[in-house]
Amino acid sequence: MTTHKLRLILTLCLFISFFGYAQSLKSVSILGDSYSTFDRYMVPDTNFVWYDTNITQKTDVTSVKQTWWYKFIKDNNYKLEVNNSFSGSTICNTGYQKQDYSTRSFIRRMDNLGSPDVIFIFGATNDAWANAPIGQFKYNDWTKEELYDFRPAMAYMLDYMLGRYPNVKIYFVLNSDLKETINESVKTICKHYNVDCIELKDIDKKEGHPSIKGMEQISNQISDFLSKK
Repeated sequence: MTTHKLRLILTLCLFISFFGYAQSLKSVSILGDSYSTFDRYMVPDTNFVWYDTNITQKTDVTSVKQTWWYKFIKDNNYKLEVNNSFSGSTICNTGYQKQDYSTRSFIRRMDNLGSPDVIFIFGATNDAWANAPIGQFKYNDWTKEELYDFRPAMAYMLDYMLGRYPNVKIYFVLNSDLKETINESVKTICKHYNVDCIELKDIDKKEGHPSIKGMEQISNQISDFLSKK
C-alpha cells in the first residue's frame, strides 16, 4: 500500500470517527429571555438581545463563551440545537406596562425548539419584573384571556411542551431573587407536571443580569443538579 493511500484511509477513518462522535452528542435547546441571549444566538431576525459585544456598560459579559449555556454545553459535552431566547419576554402574554406580548411570549415561541434531547426553560424573570397578573392555578381548558395571566400560561406551556416534545427531558430554571409568589407558583406548577425545577441561588449580577461570575454559577448549579439525578 502506498503512503498516499494510507494517508487517505487514515483521513477517512478520522472523519468517520469525528462524525460519529458529533452525532452521538446529546443536543440542548433553550427557551429563554435576556438571561440566555447573545448576539447571533437568539430568535432569528430580531434585535431583541441583551448580551452582545457592546454592552460593557451594563455587564462584564462580552463573549458568547461567557454565557451560562455555552459553558454548560462545552463542559458537559452537549451540542446546541436551538436557542430561542428573546430579551424582555414573559411566559404569559402580558408584558411591561401591561402591553400585549403575545408575539414574543414563551407560549408563542415554545413550538420552535427543534428536536433536542434536553430543553431548558429559563423564564419567569420578566413576569415578575413586569408585575404580570398572577392568575389562578389551572391545568386544563385555558381560555385566550387566561393566557395573559402567569399561572395559567405557565401550566399551559408545560402541558403543551410535554406533548410536543416526547422523550425529551425538560427542566425549568428558576432565577434567584424573584418575588415569592412567582417562586411558589413555578414550583407548584412544575411539581404538578413532574418537571424538574432547578432553583438558582445567590447568582452574581450587574444591572439585574448575570455577570461573568454569575454565568459560571448558573452553569455550575445546573450541572450539579443534573449530576444528582
